[in-house]
Amino acid sequence: MRELLKTRVAEMLREGRVDGVVGLIESHGEPLPYLFTADDTAALERISTGELQGRLAELIPGVVRYPLGKILTAVARKHPDKRFGVMCRACDERVVFGLFQNLQLDPDKVEILGLPCKEELARACSCPAPAPRSAIVDQPSREAWDRADLERIDAMALDERFAFWVEELGRCIKCYGCRNACPVCFCDVCTLQDDGLVKKGEIPAELPAFQLTRAWHMVGRCVDCGLCQEACPMDIPIRTIYRKVRSIVGELFDYFPGERDGGKSPLEQLGDGSFPIQ
Repeated sequence: MRELLKTRVAEMLREGRVDGVVGLIESHGEPLPYLFTADDTAALERISTGELQGRLAELIPGVVRYPLGKILTAVARKHPDKRFGVMCRACDERVVFGLFQNLQLDPDKVEILGLPCKEELARACSCPAPAPRSAIVDQPSREAWDRADLERIDAMALDERFAFWVEELGRCIKCYGCRNACPVCFCDVCTLQDDGLVKKGEIPAELPAFQLTRAWHMVGRCVDCGLCQEACPMDIPIRTIYRKVRSIVGELFDYFPGERDGGKSPLEQLGDGSFPIQ
């Protein structure tokens, strides 16, 4: 898989199909985001010589994850006339599809390199659909969404559920890690920094304004990548909130953000149907 990926990236750059590929490199033993360009093509093809052996050792995304879709969006905005490839696990692929749906990326200017996760990693992430549609190798499609977190909270009495979330959200230190890690947060002006809704200098944030404001913004956007919860230093199960929102939208509107054929977000029906690319 690793060698196939290196070959594909080198081919895409050499043939001029893309101007760059957003992926990962290894630096000091850790994977970091990296934009591969034509300058890297020869080195990619000479990988067997060891020229870039250390840097490319973790070219395939592993356990450490970054919001590559968010990085791709920033790069594409800076170079709107360029075409880019992006390495995607299934969750990253849903992010990119969601950004297509919200007109933040142009599908004609993006080529996806889908990378399968190991089954144990998919189970650990409780991934709703671990098989990328754009996989560069054949793999069986499997569903692994574990709804135990939702079912446990839904089974609580209303008072018990309210007390649960008051306790959990009361640990929030308002670090904005969930927002900053979220690859489908793309507003130019963030409501979470509006002093009329979320007062500055208050820690924890006033309940439930901060998290419910963000949850509302995730309606029609959340692709259940789980990066928000991974970024939370207080281990608040915020992914469960967004999974519930995603589940409700799916049940009511048969709409799932990040699905290739997911159609228009139900919350766009009253508007002009567009989020202009800035």
